[in-house]
Amino acid sequence: MAHDHTHVQEFFGVRAADWDTRFPDDGPAYAAAVAEMGLRPGARVLDAGCGTGRALTALRAAVGPRGTVLGADLTPEMLTAAVRSGRDAAGALLLADVARLPLRPQCLDAVFAAGLIAHLPEPATNLRELARVVRPGGRLALFHPVGRAALAARQGRRITPDDLRAEGMLRPLLAGAGWRLLSYVDEDDRFLALAVREG
Repeated sequence: MAHDHTHVQEFFGVRAADWDTRFPDDGPAYAAAVAEMGLRPGARVLDAGCGTGRALTALRAAVGPRGTVLGADLTPEMLTAAVRSGRDAAGALLLADVARLPLRPQCLDAVFAAGLIAHLPEPATNLRELARVVRPGGRLALFHPVGRAALAARQGRRITPDDLRAEGMLRPLLAGAGWRLLSYVDEDDRFLALAVREG
């Protein structure tokens, strides 16, 4: 997929209206991934590339009523679908580019990013931007509700060694952007890489 904004917006814009109906069984996987982040009540968390906001309810449950939940996405139609589903009740939605977030440095405790890394135009730079807005010791969860092999099969392609989500590629990519990989899971039914913001 080309990594310019227009292409990403076009790709997701036409799919936004029925996105949730295409993947109706992902809710438990999202909730489990959020639970593994170890968020505390009162924490401040961003769902980067939130799409239709499928993680927002789980994030709100994790941080409680005193916490802050933000969802940022580049595609207006995805945010419209999030509002239509009522998920904006769980967090504030921002039409924003995760490559240039309208947030102060170190204002967050964590970032959740589902399916985001494959759509980042400059992964090293963009992961550094996520690190900018997270306090030292804060968490990053790179998640997908299916593993790399299952996703490749679904898309009719093969996994290649240069896949950014491969552990050998991801670990140094994260390290160069200010993150340390804590755990890595790549199974048929989920992909989850947890990282901590270095101080």
